[in-house]
Amino acid sequence: MTRLNNLDSELAQELGDFPEDDLDIVFTPKECRTLQPSMPEDGVELDSHVRDCVQTYIREWLIVNRKNQGNPDTCSLKNKGSRKDFHKTLQKQTFESETLDSGDANFQAGPRHVHALPEEASRTALASSDFDLRSLQPDPRLENLLRHVSAEEFERQNEEARRTNRHAELLALYPSVDEEDAVEIRPVPDRPKEHLGNRILVKLQTLKFDIEIEPLFACIALYDIKERKKISENFHCDLNPDSLRGFLRPHTPSIDLSTQARSAVFSVTYPSSDIYLVIKIEKVLQQGEIGDCAEPYMVLKESEAGKTKEKIEKLKAQAESFCQRLGKYRMPFAWIPISLTNFFNLSTLEREIPEAEGLNGKGSASDKRATLLQARRPSERSLSTEDSYPASNFKTISLTLNTFFKQEGDRLSDEDLFKFLADFKRSSSLQRRIKTLPGTLKLEISPAPENLGYCLTPELLPVKPFPENRNRPHKEILEFPIREVFVPHTIYRNLLYVYPQRLNFANRPASARNITIKIQFMCGEDPSCAMPAIFGKSSGPEFVQEIYTAITYHNKSPDFYEEVKIKLPAKLTEKHHLLFTFYHISCQPKQGATVETLLGYSWLPILLNDRLQTGYYCLPVALDKLPFHYSIHSPEKVPSQTPPIKWVEGHKGVFSVEVQAVSSVHTQDNHLEKFFTLCHSLESQVTFPIRLMDQKITEATLEHELKLSIICLNSSRLEPLVLFLHLVLDKLFQLAVQPMVIAGQTANFSQFAFESVVAIVNSLHNSKDLSKDQHGRNCLLASYVYYVFRLPDRQREVVKPGAGSSAVSTESRYYTFGRTSAVSVGSKLLQSRVISCSNPDIAVTQTATDEEVKNIMSSKPVDHSSSRMSFYAEGTNDMPSVCASPRPSNKKHFHEELALQMVVSTGMVRESVFKYAWFFFELLIKSMAQYVHNIEKQDNPRRSRFSDRFKDDITTIVSVVTSEIAALLVKPQKESEQAEKINISLAFFLYDLLSLMDRGFVFNLIKHYCNQLSNKLNSLSTLISMRLEFLRILCSHENYLNLNLFFMTSASAPASPSPSLSSQNSSSCSSFQDQKIAGMFDLSAEYRQQHFLTGLLFTELAAALDADCDGISKVQRKAVSAILSLLSSHDLDPRCSKKEVKIKIAALYLPLVGIILDSLPQLHDFTISDARSGKGRTGNPEEEQDSAGAINQNVALAIAGNQFNLRSSGISLVSLPYRQSATLGPDTTRNLLICYLWIMKNADQNLIQKWIADLPSMQLNRILDLLFICVSCFEYKGKQSSDKVSTQALQKSRDVKARLEEALLRGEGARGEMMKRCRIPAGNDRSAGLNENLRWRKEQTHWRQANERQDKTKAELDQEALISGNLATEANLIILDMQENIIQASFAAECRDNLLGGVLKVLVNSLGCDQSTTYLTHCFATLRALIAKFGDFLFEEEVEQCADLCQRVLHHCSSSIDITRTQACATLYLLMRYSFSSTSNFARVKMQVTMSLASLVGKSPDFNEEFLRRSLRTILAYAEEDVDMQATPFPIQVEELLCNLNSILSDTVKMREFQEDPEMLMDLMYRIAKGYQTSPDLRLTWLQNMAEKHTKRKCYTEAAMCLVHAAALVAEYLSMLEDRNYLPVGSVTFQNISSNVLEESAVSDDVLSPDEDGICSGRYFSESGLVGLLEQAAELFSTGGLYETVNEVYKIVIPILEAHRDFRKLTLTHSKLQKAFDSIINKGQKRMFGTYFRVGFYGSKFGDLDEQEFIYKEPAITKLPEISHRLEGFYGQCFGEDAVEVIKDSAPVDKRKLDPNKAYIQITFVEPYFDDYEMKDRVTYFEKNFNLCRFMYTTPFTMDGRPRGELSEQYKRNTILTTMHAFPYIKTRINVIQKEEFILTPIEVAIEDMRKKTQELTAATNQEPPDAKMLQMVLQGSVGATVNQGPLEVAQVFLAEIPADPKLYRHHNKLRLCFKEFIMRCGEAVEKNKRLITADQREYQLELRKNYGKLKENLRPMIERKIPELYKPVVKVHSTRESFRNHSFRKYDAQTSSQST
Repeated sequence: MTRLNNLDSELAQELGDFPEDDLDIVFTPKECRTLQPSMPEDGVELDSHVRDCVQTYIREWLIVNRKNQGNPDTCSLKNKGSRKDFHKTLQKQTFESETLDSGDANFQAGPRHVHALPEEASRTALASSDFDLRSLQPDPRLENLLRHVSAEEFERQNEEARRTNRHAELLALYPSVDEEDAVEIRPVPDRPKEHLGNRILVKLQTLKFDIEIEPLFACIALYDIKERKKISENFHCDLNPDSLRGFLRPHTPSIDLSTQARSAVFSVTYPSSDIYLVIKIEKVLQQGEIGDCAEPYMVLKESEAGKTKEKIEKLKAQAESFCQRLGKYRMPFAWIPISLTNFFNLSTLEREIPEAEGLNGKGSASDKRATLLQARRPSERSLSTEDSYPASNFKTISLTLNTFFKQEGDRLSDEDLFKFLADFKRSSSLQRRIKTLPGTLKLEISPAPENLGYCLTPELLPVKPFPENRNRPHKEILEFPIREVFVPHTIYRNLLYVYPQRLNFANRPASARNITIKIQFMCGEDPSCAMPAIFGKSSGPEFVQEIYTAITYHNKSPDFYEEVKIKLPAKLTEKHHLLFTFYHISCQPKQGATVETLLGYSWLPILLNDRLQTGYYCLPVALDKLPFHYSIHSPEKVPSQTPPIKWVEGHKGVFSVEVQAVSSVHTQDNHLEKFFTLCHSLESQVTFPIRLMDQKITEATLEHELKLSIICLNSSRLEPLVLFLHLVLDKLFQLAVQPMVIAGQTANFSQFAFESVVAIVNSLHNSKDLSKDQHGRNCLLASYVYYVFRLPDRQREVVKPGAGSSAVSTESRYYTFGRTSAVSVGSKLLQSRVISCSNPDIAVTQTATDEEVKNIMSSKPVDHSSSRMSFYAEGTNDMPSVCASPRPSNKKHFHEELALQMVVSTGMVRESVFKYAWFFFELLIKSMAQYVHNIEKQDNPRRSRFSDRFKDDITTIVSVVTSEIAALLVKPQKESEQAEKINISLAFFLYDLLSLMDRGFVFNLIKHYCNQLSNKLNSLSTLISMRLEFLRILCSHENYLNLNLFFMTSASAPASPSPSLSSQNSSSCSSFQDQKIAGMFDLSAEYRQQHFLTGLLFTELAAALDADCDGISKVQRKAVSAILSLLSSHDLDPRCSKKEVKIKIAALYLPLVGIILDSLPQLHDFTISDARSGKGRTGNPEEEQDSAGAINQNVALAIAGNQFNLRSSGISLVSLPYRQSATLGPDTTRNLLICYLWIMKNADQNLIQKWIADLPSMQLNRILDLLFICVSCFEYKGKQSSDKVSTQALQKSRDVKARLEEALLRGEGARGEMMKRCRIPAGNDRSAGLNENLRWRKEQTHWRQANERQDKTKAELDQEALISGNLATEANLIILDMQENIIQASFAAECRDNLLGGVLKVLVNSLGCDQSTTYLTHCFATLRALIAKFGDFLFEEEVEQCADLCQRVLHHCSSSIDITRTQACATLYLLMRYSFSSTSNFARVKMQVTMSLASLVGKSPDFNEEFLRRSLRTILAYAEEDVDMQATPFPIQVEELLCNLNSILSDTVKMREFQEDPEMLMDLMYRIAKGYQTSPDLRLTWLQNMAEKHTKRKCYTEAAMCLVHAAALVAEYLSMLEDRNYLPVGSVTFQNISSNVLEESAVSDDVLSPDEDGICSGRYFSESGLVGLLEQAAELFSTGGLYETVNEVYKIVIPILEAHRDFRKLTLTHSKLQKAFDSIINKGQKRMFGTYFRVGFYGSKFGDLDEQEFIYKEPAITKLPEISHRLEGFYGQCFGEDAVEVIKDSAPVDKRKLDPNKAYIQITFVEPYFDDYEMKDRVTYFEKNFNLCRFMYTTPFTMDGRPRGELSEQYKRNTILTTMHAFPYIKTRINVIQKEEFILTPIEVAIEDMRKKTQELTAATNQEPPDAKMLQMVLQGSVGATVNQGPLEVAQVFLAEIPADPKLYRHHNKLRLCFKEFIMRCGEAVEKNKRLITADQREYQLELRKNYGKLKENLRPMIERKIPELYKPVVKVHSTRESFRNHSFRKYDAQTSSQST
């Protein structure tokens, strides 16, 4: 460190050196929804519990922030703008694949200038091969191509050009790492917020009936009928016109604005289809039953005139008088339910179905819709997130309802309502049972927008934004959720709801009929003590002192449905109570009588034993005035009074009432209540004994009781525990560090408090109802630690007055806290009286360590600028009192205490501590950060900040956690997952410690961790995986580079001993330095010491790549992605953007290069699947799979010219020891390679050149092999691939997604709703949310990219394509730079011989990929430099590479992009020119170019001959303009070559026409190949083209045959060159494979001699080429199922391999043979071979094809309709559908009868035909299906032209066709060259049929095992009584009498013998059947037997009658023989056929 040179020290400085402290304490004010926070009323002295609660709700968050957030989370947003604007900085790269794909129509608009010839003209003009090149216009030429420049200068210019306009950050272009691995991203917990469900805005617009005579009042609430629960409070609304409202003026003293609301926001946490909005309508009390009062509404209409009008006026006057007299009383009137099913658009609830299936990955597409009304688990603390969605799930809906249900006076309770609603849901059948009233209710229901202006909370506080100028506010209506909502309280809320339910005065005297209850909330017994705490209804005051319930007329035991909402005072005393007064209301005005008659009283004290009373009560009613002090007791337990109280029904409970509280102050849980009470008794001055519920607690028992209550905390219900979680934890932490003196004894609660915290943490994690983040951390706890937790207040020593000690008096002050940083650190447990002086300038007390306890020490001044807020705080008198002498216990620091407790815990507690270590770690960190913040940093260097004891504790904790991890890992899956989580939290802990403690200390911990794990674990993959995740987290530290002393690396060439800059750059390369350079690329011990973390990480990576055990691939992926994410973070870190810094950083990663090179054999080889396809890519993914499957890797390499052992150019991929088992996956390889390229891009280029210069060629070849793989790996996949997501990617993404969700849910499948918060973060629409809100979703994750393609807009796809295009370009340019480096460095050292080939190989590979014009320009420039510099060498040594090069360059000559074409032409011309001038090697180049063109034409369907022609013309122009060459024959030769190429092009034009007709296309290719009979290289090329096409069409056998022909061709020429006995003797040797191969026998020697220059120079004309072709053929035969042929092929290969002693390949070959033979045995008769059809074409439209007949080979089991449909469809497209007709029969076609304007196709199924003698040799199924050239079909006919007739007139024509070649051949259709027919007479047809029947019978009888069903079927057909045209009929027709014609005697006899055998076989079959039948088939058997007997009887005379003439002595009858011969089955010979025609 001391010897930093000045540059380094500057850099170090700039990167912030070692920042002193990274952690910062920030106070952020709580965001508050309302304008002012909800607070208790002013001027009341609160008790300590309420004060604590309020303080917790309003104090600021304390957050520990990282100062240098250079880590990817934030800076990726800075730098990439979340990739929003990043793409705008990129240049669009042009790729040819895209210019082609974009389709002609829309592309023509683009910049490509196409001079297209008209379609017809182009065909005719171009088809002629003498198309004149000179008529074309050449492309522009490169002007300086022919200028003479030195090679060095050329290279320098190229390099300059390459360096300009490059993208600085490679990894910004690279898609971000799989999120699954990104363990280092800690999700920031959501802020604790008030819980709101799905919010619905309901606006009432009109409410009126047909007659308007009186004011009506609406009251709205939500009900859930399934849960039978009212789920919201009431909303009161008044929609009366002013005229009617005036009736009530005397009764409304004032109208507050808040009561005029007509719209309400309801909140629903658990939407379902059972929720109803119920609107109840009341009117002013009047005389009469509800029915009577409703009567006029049912019968009258406002619109009617006359009498009706009078009635209405009268009613109105009546109503007015009632209003004046009884205006404050109401009566029920009507109601109306509205189902909300449609609003919670239940398709959005598909996930809710209460928790049964949850959100587990179902329904991703409906996410957007469902966001609003999803059933959220409420623990998701979502503050109105849904509002931010443009509520796509339901629009605003306006409803108009016209019928109301009349209320029934005796059915008013909620119970009745639920019954009505249930009926209503089933069928709206209520209408029949309940009277309805006509009327109009209009309302509008919509999703509540997020910022609904002018809205009031349930406590009537204004919500932001709150504009001034609105008239009616909206009201938020409080929800009563049906199930628990686990969201901690964050606001002060203290409401009480009272529901009077039923009163039973049935046994009272008559006066009690119209009963109402006046309800008051009293704070004393005097009537004046009624508190205005009751919320008013509509159009009245906000708060009232009393409320009256609605009255049911003349009902002595009425039901009530009133809801009284009361705002509870913050401080409740025992005087507070509810008072109920019962009245009878007289409706008729009587003389002198009052309206109200008192009936009695009841009351309910609010507190019972200092606890809020809630629940159901049945209270007695007192008749008289209540006695004094009544309110202290509950009415049931009033002590006996004098005079005694008179009760209704003798003190029985007659009045039912329910009281419920919604309060964030009253816990309503015994355990919590007790705990809080006892804590406060410790803190405040209380007098003992204290009363707690039913027990009294004295000072002596206080300690014991408190310990008990701490232990019992966890037994409380989960809901209240969660609601008060923040306060509970605060208190427990307070107890943990607060020294307590109780009754003079020191009490220590630390252990109890700690254990209780552990228990709570455990139960929160174990609860199924609470959500966890992706690290398995409980979200509530995570939020608590992150926002809420702060150091407990340590200053005061609480002394409880014990014996002889005086209390310490505390004086309180009132402070205004601003947002200071240090002030609120010790936010005290505020206990104070309020002193209302708020002086902002008093510095706040802050005592730090013990020495400073002298007096109040002010910390930083208060920051006034921030919003100030009043807090209760108290001044403390910090001088220890005399009696309580200061004890060391006061030195307790929270972090020390916590660490100590973690260390000393035991048993279950210890287990939980380590299981949920993350929580305790985060607590430790946060408390340490606050501690460090509070002490004076300057005097405390890191080393001495923390005590040694604490360091020991930390060491112990880390060690214990590590062994815990190791112990869990060997257990089953669930446990090991737990271990992973603990491992991650430990890593985060050390990560944080690096920011707080001495780094050396932390590094030691890391070292111990690594060692400890390796000692305990034996599974390598688990071990590496654990350490990797651990290190990955540590390396994500923002000061990672500094921690690694990265400026110690010598980034440039190593300095000489003196550190001066000049000497550093001097190139004094001594051998010592060479070693040093080489050493920089190795992972040395010294490196590990200097760069600790990186060293560890590399060690893990190297171990992972080396290892070879189960599950290692996942680990390898992790290791690589860890390094990739590190590099990405540097690329995105603005601190690292300077080039010098990047060079330094890259130097830190140099050892990675060594590791990657070592792992070369394991990399996924992206080139393999493309080895055979011409362009390096086949079309769609399926084909790629096929070709990949069809070609074996070794074969591919053999084809690529890899000799059997080594290639001349160093080591090729296969020749390295190849461990197939540990091959890395494609993703991992890709990530590893991008890291390699990053280092190569950013490292110092001089250094790299020096390194290369010293490498042995073996290593250089490795680098080239690596670059070769890189090229294929980073090939541009184009936009189309992002549209058509490959199925594999989709599958992978689904798996990843499932794993991701699984990780988040940890298997709690049913509770899937919890995923909600992981999927849809607050705010933003979903996709943006994924990017920005969840920090750990740095970029769109892998699965989003693939799986949600449907969500991607075109713009997004374009942007993705833009980025990936730039990535491909940049990656390839880095590879190109690297190759230039190799060329320069190694050629300087003169070791070029075997490197050039390697370099060329990489260049050629890159030209074969889809490249951007930018890259191609540079690549061609490099190529030209190479040709200029090493031309001779290139043409002499690197023949193969040269051939490949020609093909690639030619391909680019046909490019549609001008720039590319220009570059390619120049390069090709230069290639020819140098090949001519160097060694006149032009012949070879000519051959190669010609072959390349042929292969190009055959293989790529998309190449454009027009552009290629233009390129040829350009090359011609170069030749003409090249002054230097004019004197030589070169220009003439060039022209000759170009003409030759031009003619080849003409063939292709023709091929184009038949692109759609595969058979015709193959014929054409076949013809072209045949045309090259004299040019073996070209014929070979075309045969391969054909093989390629066949493979694409899945015709594997034909493809294999093409390769066999090619191999035979090679064999011919090899045998001409040298005579080796192990080689095949020309094509004869191949006869067993196919008789067709003889075509390849060589043309006579005088035509061609193989040693002529340029002939047979291709790579295949060698032994390895031959073996390659044959092996590939064998693979294809195997794929095609011709296993026998595989054997024949290998018979030729094996001698060659044996001669080469290549035992490895022999092993492989024999294993393949074994596989082939196994397949023959296993598949047997199940194998499928082709099906054959004869296809005849008739009609002049077919041109050449007219009257041609072919045999088509179709895939097995092709049915006639299939081929018919295919051909008809194809030719229909060509000639028009109406013009094509398929001839349905197989009769001979008479051309004269055909329509000349139509094209006719005749298709007939044919079967292979063999003579009897052939059948002897063709035994197996395979032999009967191989080498076929004769086929037969039969046509039935009768003499009169019908196809079928009577038996006696049924003839048959057998037609035998002979083809030109045997199937299988190199094409799938072969011409018919000979056709023979013979006709069978009716008797011969009969003989054939009878033979067939007999054979069937024999087969069925002898079948093993016997098949009774089959046998019976055949028998039934033979002996069945009714068989039409059956055997009997045949016999009767032909055998009844001896024929007249002696020619037929023989046939007659033959048939007779057939019948004889037939009847015998029938007998056998009947016997056999007898043995097979079951009992129930006896009758059937008898029937069969009978029929058989009959048949035999009938046949006997005919069978026995012989023709006497046939049995005479033999006399030679010539004519008979002749005729017999004509009609026999035998084939005609030539003579007879000529006679018969």
